[in-house]
Amino acid sequence: MKPDDMPSHPHGFALPAPPSLSLGVVGNCAFSALIDPHGRVVWSCLPRFDGDPVFHALLGGEDAEQGSFAIEIEDLAEARQRYEPNTAVLVTELWDRHGQGLAITDFAPRFPSRGRFFRPTMLVRRVRPLQGAPRIRVSVTPRFDWGRQTPTITSGSNHIRYVGDQQTLRLQTDASISHVLAREPFLLTREHNFLLGPDETLEGGVGDTARHFEQETLAYWRGWSQRLALPLEWQDAVIRAAITLKLSLYEDTGAIIAAMTTSIPEAPGTQRNWDYRYCWLRDAFFVVRALNSLAEVGTMEDYLRWLANVVVGAGGGHVQPLHGIGLERELPERICETLPGYRGMGPVRVGNQAQEHFQHDVYGNIVLAAAQAFHDRRLLHPAGLAEFERLEEVGEQAVRIHDQPDAGMWELRTRARVHTSSVLMCWAACDRLAKIAHTLGLPERSTYWKRHADAMRERILRESWNEERQAFAESFGGRDLDASVLLMAEVGLIDPKDPRFISTLDALEKHLCDGPFMRRYEAADDFGRPETAFNICTFWRIDALARIGRVEEARAIFETMLAARNPLGMLSEDTHATTGEMWGNFPQTYSMVGIINAAVRLSATWDTVI
Repeated sequence: MKPDDMPSHPHGFALPAPPSLSLGVVGNCAFSALIDPHGRVVWSCLPRFDGDPVFHALLGGEDAEQGSFAIEIEDLAEARQRYEPNTAVLVTELWDRHGQGLAITDFAPRFPSRGRFFRPTMLVRRVRPLQGAPRIRVSVTPRFDWGRQTPTITSGSNHIRYVGDQQTLRLQTDASISHVLAREPFLLTREHNFLLGPDETLEGGVGDTARHFEQETLAYWRGWSQRLALPLEWQDAVIRAAITLKLSLYEDTGAIIAAMTTSIPEAPGTQRNWDYRYCWLRDAFFVVRALNSLAEVGTMEDYLRWLANVVVGAGGGHVQPLHGIGLERELPERICETLPGYRGMGPVRVGNQAQEHFQHDVYGNIVLAAAQAFHDRRLLHPAGLAEFERLEEVGEQAVRIHDQPDAGMWELRTRARVHTSSVLMCWAACDRLAKIAHTLGLPERSTYWKRHADAMRERILRESWNEERQAFAESFGGRDLDASVLLMAEVGLIDPKDPRFISTLDALEKHLCDGPFMRRYEAADDFGRPETAFNICTFWRIDALARIGRVEEARAIFETMLAARNPLGMLSEDTHATTGEMWGNFPQTYSMVGIINAAVRLSATWDTVI
């Protein structure tokens, strides 16, 4: 990035880069931070993913320089960004017009210590000169209560405290406290370290602690990546997707968030702005399955802790489609008036009304997420009879409600139908319960669940088929097309070579695709017709094409999706088919799942080269 024509501030410091989703992600399975191409922290919620965005510049504010943590270079000429290979450690290089440069290394500490994972709510930023002695400015401007509250600032010889009503942050540094407080430019002649976290003192020195944390965090991520069972092709893309999914785990409870942001619009100016910082049963299942396919089963074991609590809490009845990461049931939706929104496109929503919805696919998502634990002998905590009996309660609820109207997986707020995708997942719950029962040596229960699954399958194939359109429709007796019916093959309801499935794919490609990209559905919803392509739907198309033998087409579309990623290899929820721009919350776990699934599906096998 070469911002030569960028307007400057006094001292020759450029204005902040305009908001975009060309962001890097650092985190440690406790919290995360999003960092722009110039090394500016523009989004971070503390003390956890769904907390207060103390850095919120991504969603704007009265002053573009507030709600961020910037380490700037005077006379910026070029910025480069990369991850240390196979890690979540981000490096940003900034170069000035005189050939002087610096590197910012960003990470959140994560490594094993004292028999557990050490993952403090701490962002570590290390800056060192690469060439010459560039002049830099450090600007740390957290805000509390969604931008409403300016913190009270106190300082000591090597720290600054940012004091709010609900939390206090402490910045510990070996740089000049006076320069940081005054945002005064200074020459970077040696390494400086910045550790921002809870209001606690360090056991060791700032520099020694930062170096130790970096070394240990690098070693952790390299070891984690080394254990992945990768496809032969597209390995870098898969590793980056897998690390991003791992960063979306809230390890304390086992919840997996759908994305790290709220209110990035699904399309420009549409008000399709939602808060995705919670755990959807649907999205979490797809994350678990994608990581399982790479032999990373630890995330599944963490998630099953969280899921077991959800199931027990439901008592055999209705399960809401999402919860807070601490198992919160109430996520009241409100508008945040203090932040204008991404590029000024409000509203900014906090909470999500979808927790009130009836979305009947959740029962299948629960059973599917847990199924591998009954068959996989590697697990530290394999599932058994007690877990099966809990899942049977979920299955019974699926049987009771499978043919009742619901909001569907797209969470329609003003329309209820018997959605094909919902009944499909209820079928999957019964089908997998039958297979689990067989593994556990329970033939009567296996027969019981197979009977329910067979009955549901017959109804799905009969009642969702639309003869006029020669396709499976989005609802029983309906005629509208919906990409989610492609999951029929993915979860095993239908042979992908079945003429009805092939015909459905043809119809979806004709009516829902803009070139390689696929939209969710054709019918207007609460906000009109969808404008942007939904990335996971494009990946479902890739999977379906590969399954029916159109592999070269699938590979071409996959390459298009890889090209649509941001420079660091991440995707948001949506892609604009005309501009190629990313929209929707970021990074979207669903989309990163698609990268892994497509690579595993399409890659040549290892035995072709070894």
